[in-house]
Amino acid sequence: MRKTAGESSIDGTHYRRAGSGTPVVLIHGVGADLEMWQPVAERLAPFHDVLRYDMLGHGASAKPPGPYRLDDFVDQLRRLVDGLGFERAVLAGFSMGGLVAQGFALAAPARVERLVLLNTVFDRSAQERAAVEARARKVLNGGHEASIAAALERWFTPAFRAVRPEMVAGIRRRMETNDLQAYAAAYALFAEADRDLAARIGDIETPAMVVTGAEDRHSTAAMARTMAERLPRGRCHIIAGQRHMTPLEVPDLVAALIAGRPLAADSIVAAQ
Repeated sequence: MRKTAGESSIDGTHYRRAGSGTPVVLIHGVGADLEMWQPVAERLAPFHDVLRYDMLGHGASAKPPGPYRLDDFVDQLRRLVDGLGFERAVLAGFSMGGLVAQGFALAAPARVERLVLLNTVFDRSAQERAAVEARARKVLNGGHEASIAAALERWFTPAFRAVRPEMVAGIRRRMETNDLQAYAAAYALFAEADRDLAARIGDIETPAMVVTGAEDRHSTAAMARTMAERLPRGRCHIIAGQRHMTPLEVPDLVAALIAGRPLAADSIVAAQ
């Protein structure tokens, strides 16, 4: 297959593409951008045609006024893969990106070879939903900067913060420079979209791997196991000692999971 490499935009969506082979699409989380995938993309590009992009309202992509619907993000992805001629791809979504990946798999199942749902929330409890809704209100009211330090502490392990401060600083800069209105609109959607998807997840027939860190406080191991059990072809892998930012902290393992390479014996299979 032909080699690909480049950075451009289609219909207001900024993207970066590199490598050759089976197409893989990487979808980042709320408040981040395509840069968070750099370590994983480097490991996938020798074997895959890797596409990563900035979601609606993020990075260098278009930032229309909210409110946003999950369908807006699904339509954005559809226009992008149509424009690039991708008939079928592996979808890997991180956090909110995992919600977008599920929405796309429901809307266009024939176009998804496999799903990899990384650190993705599922069917929050009333207490969990109240907490995320409170954070969404804080963002809307312009108070998100005060919560950035706490978020970084939740997302990264202490060891990683100590040895890779430049990566943590990169995420901090992205969060500090987000367009506030677009970020608030995206966060409000993130706070609610898992509720509707929980009711429809049994309709996703695509093979799916659900992954999270054992110490992720919001995209919990319990959520991941339940999601995998509810997916007709779901499996689950819990990464010991990890929190939220698994693509940055353990890119070798995340790339292997996305590529579908054999896993170590400690992989937890929740459903076949």
